[in-house]
Amino acid sequence: MKEVNGKTAFITGGASGIGLGMAKAFVSAGMRVVIADLRKDHLDEAMAFFGSTGQSVHPIALDVADRDAMERAAIEAEGVFGPIHILCNNAGVNIIGPLDQAGFEDWDWLLSVNLGGVINGLVTFIPRMKAHEQGGHIVNTSSIAGIVAGPGNGIYSATKFAIRGLSESLRYDLAPHAIGVSVLCPGTVATNLHQSEENRPDRYIGAADNILREKRSLTGRLFKQVLPTGMDPVEVGEKVLRGICNNEFYIMSHPEFKEEFQESFDEIIAALPDEPLDPQREVFEEERRRHRREARQRADEME
Repeated sequence: MKEVNGKTAFITGGASGIGLGMAKAFVSAGMRVVIADLRKDHLDEAMAFFGSTGQSVHPIALDVADRDAMERAAIEAEGVFGPIHILCNNAGVNIIGPLDQAGFEDWDWLLSVNLGGVINGLVTFIPRMKAHEQGGHIVNTSSIAGIVAGPGNGIYSATKFAIRGLSESLRYDLAPHAIGVSVLCPGTVATNLHQSEENRPDRYIGAADNILREKRSLTGRLFKQVLPTGMDPVEVGEKVLRGICNNEFYIMSHPEFKEEFQESFDEIIAALPDEPLDPQREVFEEERRRHRREARQRADEME
């Protein structure tokens, strides 16, 4: 996707935060953009911005956890702008709290949106992108928390680690179809993530008592303090656009995590057993490594 002018992008969580930052960057590059979002107020605010400039943006109200709704959104998007060339699975929610205090509702909610939303986007749009045979690119939003985990962020990290892993495998699988794949791993960005609990459906609240509800409200209070200090979402969107054009797998928005990455990966390398490999296993492992190297080379060289 070296040339994006005139192409069409579909962005989930596209009416605010990083999704809106992507939309603004893409539109400035001459793209048509579908912004899909759960919240009508965010869609209205985004369209008030884009509407004043007469740019090609179409809003769709969408719960990414709803597979049928994702299918309807794809049909509507193609009806308005034609084939989708760039898919950004960006919608996400978060909760802060000790993992040992999380309930099934917490797990079900984050898994259904953060991971399920990505899966629903992929299963819905990949066949369409392959069918139009015009190439394309997919960006899945993970997080720094998808590379290094910390306390109080366990469910979120679980979803973001999963997105990172599936994106790497998907990159190899889609290279023969001229569809690139990137994983976006942002740090702190000035978004509306503090509104996550406002968007939690009743079915994911359960019989939480007042003490548990108070603990859950901590997420919003913490994010309201931290997020305004974050990076401008448009800056992230511009980095995503460059990553797409350069066919980069990892899109990193923040430079300040090198030390944490190094510590984590050094710990992994140090934990490998210092012992000879069984000759029979070595034959198998060499074949596996060769297969992965070839797949990676195809993905890197894809035009």
